Amino acid sequence: MDLSLKAPPSPPPAPGRSARPLLGPSWFAAVMGTGIVANAAVSLPWIVPGLRMAATVIWVGAGCLLLVLAARYLRQGVIRAHAADPVTAQFFGAPPMALLTVGAGALLLGEDVIGPDAAVAVDWALWLTGAALGLATACTVPYLMVTRHRFSPEAAFGGWLMPVVPPMVAAATGAFLVPHAPAGQARLTLMLGCYAMLGLGLVATLLILAMIYSRLVHHDVPSGATVPTVWIGLGALAQSVTALGALASVAPSALPAPYARGTEVLALLGGIAVWGFAMLWLALAVGLTVRTIRAGLPFAPTWWSFIFPMGACVTATATLAARTGSTPLSWTTMALYMVLVLSWAVVAGRSLLHALHSSSGSGSGRRPV
Repeated sequence: MDLSLKAPPSPPPAPGRSARPLLGPSWFAAVMGTGIVANAAVSLPWIVPGLRMAATVIWVGAGCLLLVLAARYLRQGVIRAHAADPVTAQFFGAPPMALLTVGAGALLLGEDVIGPDAAVAVDWALWLTGAALGLATACTVPYLMVTRHRFSPEAAFGGWLMPVVPPMVAAATGAFLVPHAPAGQARLTLMLGCYAMLGLGLVATLLILAMIYSRLVHHDVPSGATVPTVWIGLGALAQSVTALGALASVAPSALPAPYARGTEVLALLGGIAVWGFAMLWLALAVGLTVRTIRAGLPFAPTWWSFIFPMGACVTATATLAARTGSTPLSWTTMALYMVLVLSWAVVAGRSLLHALHSSSGSGSGRRPV
């Protein structure tokens, strides 16, 4: 199964125009990963001098990268061609999650740069756009999989989670906007909508994880560019824990008292149970990755599948640490964040080299990257 994440063949460029590699939607995972490195810094249990300033710079970088990628991708005019490809279509979930991640960073870090009012306005704009695109992706891509795409029994891979995770990210980041929504029906609607999106994403995630696990135990062990996508399962599970905690924190402003207290219980007991399952998936992902590195792991955009899931794991663990006051969870959060930053530096460096090589390379046709 080819998971190089290349787009379907495109017509040759017009005479006189230089050939440029096509950009696939999977590259928006670079924005997701960069953005969550910044956002996760805010959730850490202990203050690290200078970290907030560094995180703000990284968030600005993620925002600039989002603008560049969005402009180039839309200019290509290849959305229909990518939707027709059964692998590339899965990564339509990356652009909405990139929007949501940068939008959340506007509230968490952007106030220091653009002021509080502008930060709220930016987050509303990016959240509404990202949530709408995420819901569209979560409905459209599975529909295409059922009606148009055809898959072999061993085709399931972590990328299948990408279309259904955006609603969970929208639920987690939407919690930040609940206090900024008008009190009354508007705030209640936002709160209930976030819980509905959380349920949509979590149930779909569990169904797909079962298919991925079945593929892993019944067919050949994945190799090459497929392996990093196993980590997406960790991100989906951890994101649900983060969403539960974030929504419980703002529930008293939107829900009646008995239900608000219930969200606190769900955030802790449900969150720690899902977190335990996420740790199991993390162990599996690490084992498969180490095995593949020994055999040779070629660089591909799927390397960004390491970053956002690890970042989600940081925020999930930090959420539980803050809710329980657990010292082991606090230390675990700090350790995971250090691994996240190191991994991000490696993947970002390799991506930059890949981009420079693609830009300077010559070819007779347009090849997707």
